[in-house]
Amino acid sequence: MDLNTEYLGLKLKNPFVPSSSPLSRKVISARQLEDNGAGAIVMYSLFEEEIEAEEIIADKLARHQDLGHGEASSYLPVHSDLAGCRDRYLEQLSALKQSLDIPIIASLNGTTPGGWVRHAQAIEQAGADALELNVYYIAANIEETSQDVEARLIDILEELTRQVSLPIGVKLSPAFSALGNLVKRIEAAGASGVALFNRFFQPDIDLDKLEVAQSLHLSDSTDALMTMRWIAILHGRIDLSLAATGGIHSAEDAIKMFLCGADAAYLCSTLLANGPQRLQDIHDGVTAWLEQNEYESVRQLKGSLSQQHAPDPAGFERGNYVKLLANYTLPPGVWR
Repeated sequence: MDLNTEYLGLKLKNPFVPSSSPLSRKVISARQLEDNGAGAIVMYSLFEEEIEAEEIIADKLARHQDLGHGEASSYLPVHSDLAGCRDRYLEQLSALKQSLDIPIIASLNGTTPGGWVRHAQAIEQAGADALELNVYYIAANIEETSQDVEARLIDILEELTRQVSLPIGVKLSPAFSALGNLVKRIEAAGASGVALFNRFFQPDIDLDKLEVAQSLHLSDSTDALMTMRWIAILHGRIDLSLAATGGIHSAEDAIKMFLCGADAAYLCSTLLANGPQRLQDIHDGVTAWLEQNEYESVRQLKGSLSQQHAPDPAGFERGNYVKLLANYTLPPGVWR
């Protein structure tokens, strides 16, 4: 079965791509992903805020380490010798490139144009095959308009494409009012692909401590439905690569994404919950389904149920909203 695909201009042996997660922090776990059939790997994200925090601490150390005690300077590290999170990230990127045969896509989560460019250039020099911009931004300032939010993203992307030659993918959240138009602008700004959708981690409240609590909830297959809809709407209308991310837990989930037009299926929560061998299960399940349905390749399948080719294109828009509600029946035993 021919599972070859192209994503961000990269030739992949198959469309199964472990997305940004702790599994890429160690070479041994990344190699397990490759051994279980990964077509490429997206590294864990490098956060600009983390780099800035380390630089502030290092700067304070360099400026004030001998305050009141001149001999203290001989016992403390020199500022330039401190290995920060960016250095560790670049070292891990180099280690993955040396140890694996599949493409390595670096992931950068930044906040300012200057920061993105500076770190992207270092990532390119370290040998990454592509770069993913993980756009994780909550527009909490109620004075900020949607145009402001989108303009910041486009400005960063345009600056990056001028400064680095790597293929660039943009990982978007669903919180944009005109997503299709934004994707077209991302294409015009020079990106090679988009990944839909980034999942925002939602804070909880601890009722005992009466404070905001951090919580992590892995996705499930229902989280794939919004991605499925937008992949189907965008397929054939743009030239960008399309990666489906969020909620792909089974071969069936992946097949639906390919039917809608995805070039790559990102896997994360299912790998964290079940281990790298889950990738092989999904790979084998997709292969078996293609054979049973007499497909010769995943390319033959791709986009055959996108909005352009669906028997009921309107189903991807309002989702037959009225019909769905009108035909709903209460489960047995519920008072009517």
